[in-house]
Amino acid sequence: MNTVRAAPRAAAAALAVILLLFAPAALAAQELVFDEQEFLLARVVAVVSQEETLIPGTDTLATRQTLRVELLSGERAGEIVTIENDYLSLREGEKFYLLHTRDVIYDTETFSVYEPDRTPALVFFTALFIIAVIAFGGLQGLRGLLALAVSLFFITYLLLPGILAGYPPVLVSIAVASLIVILGSYITHGVNRTTTAAVLGMILAISLTGALATAAMAWTRLTGTASDEAIYLTFGLRGSLDLAGLLLGGIIIGLLGVLYDAAIGQAVAVEELHRAGAHLSKRTIYARAIRIGREHIGALVNTLAIAYVGASLPLLLLYVNASADLAVTVNRELFATEIIRTVIGSTGIVLAVPITTLIAVWMLVHRRGKETPPGEEAEKPHVHMHRH
Repeated sequence: MNTVRAAPRAAAAALAVILLLFAPAALAAQELVFDEQEFLLARVVAVVSQEETLIPGTDTLATRQTLRVELLSGERAGEIVTIENDYLSLREGEKFYLLHTRDVIYDTETFSVYEPDRTPALVFFTALFIIAVIAFGGLQGLRGLLALAVSLFFITYLLLPGILAGYPPVLVSIAVASLIVILGSYITHGVNRTTTAAVLGMILAISLTGALATAAMAWTRLTGTASDEAIYLTFGLRGSLDLAGLLLGGIIIGLLGVLYDAAIGQAVAVEELHRAGAHLSKRTIYARAIRIGREHIGALVNTLAIAYVGASLPLLLLYVNASADLAVTVNRELFATEIIRTVIGSTGIVLAVPITTLIAVWMLVHRRGKETPPGEEAEKPHVHMHRH
């Protein structure tokens, strides 16, 4: 009887010993082994075959090619391989980037077309832009290019690493945007009171825009996960990135270009009005500068909105092609994000005009003249000539 009862216990003990001995090896064998991938530059040697085929499950035609290509980079440079291509139609002699994937477990490899080689076109049009700016902008254009280079440097080496390091994206974006504004403005327009007035106006407008964007994000409950890039970042960084904050930072950085134009324009307008009419009071100059700013606002807001619409054309086409109700479509995070981005950015521009104008008047207009109602010229003093 005792022997019968002890048998299951002995079996259980033996099973436990086996699991303890072999479980680590089994778990090690189940560890994920990732494929080895590399991007290689290649050139089409010959188009072996080309045909139109239907994409499975659809009635859409796609071009399928069999290509012989020469590898131009990597350890196997100079080797000729044959690949199948159903992504992008390529011509003989055309260069492109391919993705070389090697399955470590089964020791197999595949080649797939990744992207065409756009480097020559990118270099040409970038050089054309630089030449045009220097040719027509002169020294001021050269300063603008230098300011652009500084801005890109700060975004690449301060903003992105700061966000990836886990710092709050909103605070990092405001700090980097302020730094870009300060150095970029002084590099382009020199160190003077007019530039300082514009800089102060921009920094204040950026801070207010950040506060508005934070409130809008909280109220609309946007998560920042609407785009494919956000999903890739979530998995790539294992959820450690604040995607909502990243969206806020994008709104702030995206505002800089147009905001810069508005603030500098208003500061210069105040300076020129004061030079042209030194007898005008601060109140009169402010009112006339605001009149200029209103025209500027109309153009800049339209520019910003159209720029966002242009970048969101696929979303608009998706709405037009969808059968869902307008309220349902607009409520989707993809659309709501673009709406918030546009209206908050435009609000920041609108706020920058009166803020910068007020600061510029306070800093640049020193001589107080007779208070003149807006729209009326102050009369200049008459000089009476007496003939002796």
